[in-house]
Amino acid sequence: MTAFTIEELAIPATIDAPDAADFIDMTHVRNEIEADAVGTSELTYEPAELLPNWQDPYSPQTCLIARVDGRIVARAVYEAPVEEGSTDAWFDIGVLPAFRRLGIGSTLFEQLVAICTADGRTVQQSYVIHKRSDGAAQLPSPTGFGSVPRDNPETQFLRKRGFALEQVERVSRLPLPPDPASFATALSAATAAAGDDYRVVQWTGRTPQKWLAGMALLHRRMSTDSPSAGLELSAEAWDEGRVRALDERLMTSPRTHLVTAVEHVRTRTLVGFTDLSVPPETERPVDQQDTLVLKEHRGRRLGLLLKLSNLQYLAQSHAGHPAVTTFNAEENRPMLAVNEAIGFVPVGYGGGWKRLVG
Repeated sequence: MTAFTIEELAIPATIDAPDAADFIDMTHVRNEIEADAVGTSELTYEPAELLPNWQDPYSPQTCLIARVDGRIVARAVYEAPVEEGSTDAWFDIGVLPAFRRLGIGSTLFEQLVAICTADGRTVQQSYVIHKRSDGAAQLPSPTGFGSVPRDNPETQFLRKRGFALEQVERVSRLPLPPDPASFATALSAATAAAGDDYRVVQWTGRTPQKWLAGMALLHRRMSTDSPSAGLELSAEAWDEGRVRALDERLMTSPRTHLVTAVEHVRTRTLVGFTDLSVPPETERPVDQQDTLVLKEHRGRRLGLLLKLSNLQYLAQSHAGHPAVTTFNAEENRPMLAVNEAIGFVPVGYGGGWKRLVG
């Protein structure tokens, strides 16, 4: 039997700190596990790019690592929202393919459960990228949209421990550059649909002072308005200080953050936004992150306007990247329709799982 040890990972202050070596190794393990599941390394984040996420006081995370002969071969992440009254916790467990079926994943899971119990959390949830298994039997999402392989090891692992599938997410990819004529036609149509009631505003990096309050509202609504199916998501408390704190963390990353927002001209308020995370190397894909249009302003093709405008902004400021990748809930048909109209195609699927305890 292969012997292994488990310990908590120390999160370094900077990627150049003397104690950063284990964090760097853990990130490479994360990337290898994800690439095995998706079948591509295009979702890879470098350690310096991921470190700001681990330093977010609003989303504190604990990372456990498993070692075999001193080498990190697995990791487990525990995250619990800080919002008052929240009862949910999030698990993420990954083991390198060569070290599976040795009891490492099970042991990591048991330790996350112990942390969760001590924390008083009664809702355990996990997002898992499911390895493609063409032609295999499928487990359908209770939303009626999407499915995951029923008999894959990760599905069996979760179901054996009492987790239920609640939602399926689609991983999509847009090859760059898009067809110029089709892009121009779509952008013109979206601009016309928005009319004079709305205007596009854009920035790179830190949020302009005048838009801090608007972005706080949009981030707050992102946590409540995005489709969550049967998952339990805490409503996040955002204010200008939290937006600025996010800006400052992102500025420590080698990546560049491009934001396009839509202002409602009459009220001078932001009613939608989308953001792109751009790696420094042009041979790597860009990560499409949040996109939201407030419910009361939908039906004017603002989602399409936002994404097309930000892609145009990307082409003008950071041309040469091969693709854009993104995640969307399968039941979020309006957003998927926008993506498909732009040219995104599915490349993978993830599952949102939940277990109630206590």
